[in-house]
Amino acid sequence: MQIGVPKEIKDNEFRVAMIPAVVGALKGSGHHVMIETGAGLGSGFSDEEYLQAGAEIVEDCKLLWDRAEMVVKVKEPIKEEYGFLKDGILLFTFLHLAGNRRLLDELLRSGGTAVAYETIETDDGQLPILTPMSEIAGRLSVQVGAHHMMKQNGGAGVLLGGVPGVEPGRVTIIGGGVVGLNAAKMAVGLGADVTIINRGHERLRYLDDVFQGRVHTLHSNSLNIAKATSECDLLIGAVHLAGAKTQKLVTREMVANMKKGSVIVDVSIDQGGCVETIIQTSHSKPTYDIDGVIHYGVANMPGSVPHTSTIALANATFPYIMEIAEQGFNNAVKSISSLKRGVNIRMGQVTHPMVAASAGKECAPLRF
Repeated sequence: MQIGVPKEIKDNEFRVAMIPAVVGALKGSGHHVMIETGAGLGSGFSDEEYLQAGAEIVEDCKLLWDRAEMVVKVKEPIKEEYGFLKDGILLFTFLHLAGNRRLLDELLRSGGTAVAYETIETDDGQLPILTPMSEIAGRLSVQVGAHHMMKQNGGAGVLLGGVPGVEPGRVTIIGGGVVGLNAAKMAVGLGADVTIINRGHERLRYLDDVFQGRVHTLHSNSLNIAKATSECDLLIGAVHLAGAKTQKLVTREMVANMKKGSVIVDVSIDQGGCVETIIQTSHSKPTYDIDGVIHYGVANMPGSVPHTSTIALANATFPYIMEIAEQGFNNAVKSISSLKRGVNIRMGQVTHPMVAASAGKECAPLRF
């Protein structure tokens, strides 16, 4: 199979979709991998390393897209890449189409096939490709929040861990999944006073057990959210439902009642965000202020630690890439149920039920 890996061009996105070790494995199985020149530099991988692994280095991005049967990326195509989308191509990347109607329409127009990392789901509900990025984003959310809580960065000047004689900062995490769990690990490690809000009682019981009483756990309802957000110094949005647009759980009124100089980091922004006042930002301009509250809405947070996140992502995507290359798309999807759930767009139709519902479109069965 002809596989293309273009350089990511989203704002300050330094990850690359494939590491040299994966290239070597694919090459050893008889597949041809094209890497756009410089694609791996931001993650610490040189063109020479890819060449030694057996890749072809391609300088012309359009040529790479034209020749590839499967294009493997990290982030969704942006406006400058829409012209590369075409019938017959298989796109394998993060898409988050519930929050990006323009890209959805472009993919439908192209007639190609789009498989989203974030909706690849195992029979027991695990998200094997999204999970490592969620772990990273959850841990980063506390680092980012602590940074913007500093006075010179616009925050109230609260130290999350406090010091003897001074109470620690308060962190409220909405969502107790992978992002929320990892955010809590970091916040607890820094000595913060942490509250996790989640809708499932069994998950709250699990979190209470994991943290041995070092975090407060609350059921998700508007009263608990309103109280916890009004008292916290750092609010982390960690709500996720595979393929679906995120419900707005934190209202504009709740934001207005938050402390001046407090910080919101909404990790769920790539699916629309769980805070009513959040909009997507970039690493170049990560924050803005509403009612004296700092809002951080960067959708590609793991892109700021590309070496770590590239390796973690490549480890997760490799088994699927190899199966598609070896079996062909149709056979791979028929034999791997988790991969089948990852297919969002096929032959000009939406094939994932949650994406279809978010877009107000009919969900079509997969056609081969």
